[in-house]
Amino acid sequence: MLHEYAGALVRRVVDPGRAVVREHAHDWPVISLYVLGGYRNVTEYGACDIAGPSLVYYRPGLAHRNAVGERGFEQIEIEFDPAWLGRAALPPEGLLLRVGGASGALARALACACEAPLAEARLRGALQRLLFTARSEPPRPPAAWAGAATTLLRADPSRPIGAMARELGRSPAWIGPAYRRALGEGLQQAAARFRIERAAQLLRESEASLAEIAAEAGFCDQSHMNRGFRSVLGRTPAAVRRDREAFRGEPGRAANGGRAWRD
Repeated sequence: MLHEYAGALVRRVVDPGRAVVREHAHDWPVISLYVLGGYRNVTEYGACDIAGPSLVYYRPGLAHRNAVGERGFEQIEIEFDPAWLGRAALPPEGLLLRVGGASGALARALACACEAPLAEARLRGALQRLLFTARSEPPRPPAAWAGAATTLLRADPSRPIGAMARELGRSPAWIGPAYRRALGEGLQQAAARFRIERAAQLLRESEASLAEIAAEAGFCDQSHMNRGFRSVLGRTPAAVRRDREAFRGEPGRAANGGRAWRD
């Protein structure tokens, strides 16, 4: 549990790679803010693969399940009393899902803010703004070039932006701002996240030393990795290694069997 208020709970939830989170539901509305990794989200409304800045709003009682990707999945989960947030702010939809765009950027910023002490009024205001933006922004998949850029960057986070832009037939000056608008984070932010994702997976699911993990994930050294973790996650690699103590399940095995879990 990160924060607890009279009408809201904020918690970090971490799933290991290849875990299956069985179908479950919550008594209050829930917003999931993406942090790291990837997963396939399944509800009665269909399935969606999520691997970047995003938010998912679930109405109370909406059953959902996740199939987690190879690198695991980390989210900030905010469960709240509708009266605490204000019923006018609640989406009429049972499920509201936005990946990237302005909604993804706001979700990313709020997820980062939740790592530090957060005033209740600030959290409420940020959630209201996030839901208003998400309801105003039509859902649309990223352009093909943006997906291709992500694939190239994930394969080699140190790839020069100019070289990648030329490979995609785009202008180096254009591709950075366009990528941020489309996916809710900049190219350099995405590259840093990809390194952190790999390192976090190794920290949580292996016994490799910090120095070995830094080298494997593409950091210059352990100090470089430490700075990256503080910048992206607001935590140290040692703190991330302890996440394994709070896994909802074990790598490659089904996690949690039914109703909403409580800390």
